[in-house]
Amino acid sequence: MKPPRVGKSRLRGAVEERAHPELVLALAADTLAAASAVARRILLVATDPAAVADLARFGAEITGDAGAPGLNSALRHGEALLRARDPHSVIGALQADLPALRAGELAAAFAEAGQRRAFVADAAGTGTTLLLSAPGGPLSPRFGNGSAPAHADSGAVPVTAALPTLRRDVDTPDDLARAEELGLGKWTAAILWERRVA
Repeated sequence: MKPPRVGKSRLRGAVEERAHPELVLALAADTLAAASAVARRILLVATDPAAVADLARFGAEITGDAGAPGLNSALRHGEALLRARDPHSVIGALQADLPALRAGELAAAFAEAGQRRAFVADAAGTGTTLLLSAPGGPLSPRFGNGSAPAHADSGAVPVTAALPTLRRDVDTPDDLARAEELGLGKWTAAILWERRVA
């Protein structure tokens, strides 16, 4: 995660400007709340760990990115930390902007992936919301523009179940409206109730 004050820049305007960092943290809080019901261990890699320290209450261990340049490098750093403790596990990279996420959908994605390196494309079909390694295998993240086809080209298997709440990441106010239709988690819903721009 980037620092909340600068993260999710395309989402600015969805709430009062001074509440933007609260919204960014709320998106992550709802994502973590759902993930913590399914994942055995959660590691949050942050550019500024102190700025997201409150998210530890959702069971996340928070670490810095060690100066890694860009998202994929930060994810590889997190992967190395996790592998050091458990070299044979499945490691997943989950975006922190899934405020409608339901734990059952995340569990269903894990089940469909089985023992394979796999990914879940976003609602548009171009991005990736979840990438899973095979047990003990490399994560090999390719996040960025066109990450879904990039992950497919790298040999990851697409998860085909519908999974609407897992596919609905939030980058823009329109994305947030679509997530709201699915039913937001309580943290994001509370911020919108209090701070939404009329």
